[in-house]
Amino acid sequence: MNQVVRLPKRSDVKTEDTWDLTKLFDTDDAWTAALEEFESKIAGYEQFHGTLDQSAEQLANCLEFDSQMSRIGERLGNYAYLKTTEDQTNGDYQAMMARFQNVATRGGEAQSFMRPEILSIDDDKMKSFLDDPAIEPYRLLLDRLVRYKPYTLSEREEQLLAMQGEMAGAVGRVFRQLTDADMKFGEVANEDGQQVELTQSTFSQFLISPDRQVRKTAFHQFYDEFAAHENSLAATLTGSIQTDVYYARARGYDSALGQALFSDKVPVEVYDNLIATVRENLPTLYKFYDLRRRKMGLDEIHHYDTYVPILSEIKSQYSWDEAVDVVIRSLQPLGDQYCSTLNDGLSGRWCDRYPNENKQSGAFSYGTYDGLPYIMMNYKPTVLNDVFTLTHEAGHSMHTYLSVSNQPYEYYHYVIFVAEVASTFNEQLLTRQLLAETDDPQRKAYLINNEIDNIRATIIRQTMFAEFEKITHAMCEAGEPLTLDAYKEVYGKLLADYFGPDFTLDEQLNLECLRIPHFYRAFYVYKYATGLSAAIALSNRVLNGGQSELDDYMGFLKGGCSKYPLDLLCDAGVDLRTPAPIEAAMKHFGELIDQLDELI
Repeated sequence: MNQVVRLPKRSDVKTEDTWDLTKLFDTDDAWTAALEEFESKIAGYEQFHGTLDQSAEQLANCLEFDSQMSRIGERLGNYAYLKTTEDQTNGDYQAMMARFQNVATRGGEAQSFMRPEILSIDDDKMKSFLDDPAIEPYRLLLDRLVRYKPYTLSEREEQLLAMQGEMAGAVGRVFRQLTDADMKFGEVANEDGQQVELTQSTFSQFLISPDRQVRKTAFHQFYDEFAAHENSLAATLTGSIQTDVYYARARGYDSALGQALFSDKVPVEVYDNLIATVRENLPTLYKFYDLRRRKMGLDEIHHYDTYVPILSEIKSQYSWDEAVDVVIRSLQPLGDQYCSTLNDGLSGRWCDRYPNENKQSGAFSYGTYDGLPYIMMNYKPTVLNDVFTLTHEAGHSMHTYLSVSNQPYEYYHYVIFVAEVASTFNEQLLTRQLLAETDDPQRKAYLINNEIDNIRATIIRQTMFAEFEKITHAMCEAGEPLTLDAYKEVYGKLLADYFGPDFTLDEQLNLECLRIPHFYRAFYVYKYATGLSAAIALSNRVLNGGQSELDDYMGFLKGGCSKYPLDLLCDAGVDLRTPAPIEAAMKHFGELIDQLDELI
């Protein structure tokens, strides 16, 4: 009998393969002491209550105190959260996170007077305050805050909303615990006949197996477990959407989408342009699916046939060190300082590298002003996509590193809209590097196939997700019931539109909408699509330009949130207020498909 391959326990993982959270706190006890100190300082907000209109100096003092509290809270929250991701069944760290959330919620309650009190300051007086040197470090912050005046409630109402913080996050926590810890997917025999545990992390590996029966078995077995919990999952998703709609209505926004876009000052037209432009180009995607079906020798193409490389006989093998090396080589156009800093981080302990039992699935970068720009990976040496994931997350982390190095705490934390540009820019450079390093037509085809699949997943698939979010939130706002059947119907229609008339859709795929974690952070996924579109344009600009174009891009990375995201991108050389970047990305997608067809 073949031995079952299981993930190691967290306690068995080598220290050098984990991130170094001591840069945040040396020990759990140090964290506890800091939390207690943070909690004791919450009362300090009271000294400012009712005084913010007295003078610019008093307002500046309050903003400084709030900034200090926010910075301490960031360290506390990041440490607790990152610890929970290491092993989601570790009750000690779940309790630590719960303790922090409780204290942070009370901090939010104590701080909740600030926004309505600031916004109640007479316009003329506020103008004089903004001209005072004492306010200089916070002028941009206040300018942005004033935009929220129509959507800010009374002091008591703001306090009540702040008190709901923990409850609002409950559905997301239930979803994560259910899908990452409680749901068990069994085992699947891989292409070598070896029994391997099927998990959120290994599912993607099964989908790139050259053995179609392995892919099919893993797909159906994985979704069988979702079907067994479909009603519970539908209820959690409904709770998340209802929460979004509640907060939008409570504050007076015209929609949940409008509220989500407001903070970044992104017009709804940017969102709608993305969906419309991608839909106009869906026939190009259908062409690719037909090419894939033909080249793979399939009578019918299913979803589980769309991730395996068409040239599946070409193997990919990159150890961690080899992956770091090729990533650094690919990023040489960004300069020696960028590359040396990143190399030290990836070779050191910025990253939590490999899967372990009950570790959070997927990958992310989690920057902090006072720690390291941490990266979680579930790296697998045989999965080429994991090398791309590494450079993707490294793009985020270097964005954090450069923003921290060039901006004060108040303006370092770049928004997600621009974050996805930095990460996918790196992926563009990695593709070019790998193509330049081979003369083998088959290898080139393999890499072009990979870039096509990346654009398909990042622009087209995320746009489909964005449309699902828009439809379901609109249904909730119109009073239409969000039931399991409603989700299946909406998602099923989107699948039919985005995969085309000649694609065979398994009925189970309608449940995919119940397993997407980003749906619990609504109106987030469209930023992947706009981000890659901008990254394609900017990478071409940097590689085909000179020092000025590189300086523009590095200025963008150093900018943090010192400007609104669309303005930062315009300064870097791309304007997402028009459909042009999306159209150019889809044109590039079509050209890649033609190149692949010629090569194979």
